[in-house]
Amino acid sequence: MKKIIFVLFAFLTFSSNAQTENIHLTNALVVGQLDKSDDRYLIEAALTELLTNSGIKATPSINILKVGNDSKILASDSIQNILKAKGFDTYILVSVRGFDKRFKLAKKQGTLLELLSEGHLFPIYRDEAASVSFEFFFYRNGVFVGTDLVKCGNISSKETVIKRFKKKIRKCIIRKWK
Repeated sequence: MKKIIFVLFAFLTFSSNAQTENIHLTNALVVGQLDKSDDRYLIEAALTELLTNSGIKATPSINILKVGNDSKILASDSIQNILKAKGFDTYILVSVRGFDKRFKLAKKQGTLLELLSEGHLFPIYRDEAASVSFEFFFYRNGVFVGTDLVKCGNISSKETVIKRFKKKIRKCIIRKWK
C-alpha cells in the first residue's frame, strides 16, 4: 500500500512540474492582471522586452486594448482572430499572487475568459513586504497549457521589484518557457 501511495505521489509531482517545462513559446500576448495601470504597464513592458530579447515574438496587451477597457475583451472571437492574423496564438497572464509567503502553483485551471474576468488587487510593491510572488498562466488557442510561479525576494522599492523580476524571468524563459 505504501508503494502505491509513493508511486502515485511521484507521478503527481512530476506531472505538475511538467506543466511549466514544455511550453515552447514562439509568440505571446502579455496580459498584466494588476489593478493599477502603471504597475500593469511596468510588468507588461518588462516581460515583453525579455521575451523579445530571447527571440520570442511578443506584444503587451496595452497595445491591443484601449486604456480603461476590460481585459475580458481579449477572450472575444474578434480580438483572437485579429491576434491570430498578426501571428499570436499564446496568452501569458501575469498577476501578483501575494507577499512574504511560500505559495504553491494554483490548482484551478479555468478558461481564458474566467481568468481574464478575475479581479487582482495586489500592487507589485508594498512597503512592509520583503518579497513578492508572481503567477503566470499560459493559454494557447484558448486552451490552458501551463502555469508558473516566480518569487522575487529582497525587495525594497518598485524599481527593485522590476530588477528582480527581470533577472528571475530571464532564467525562466531560458530554462522552462522556450
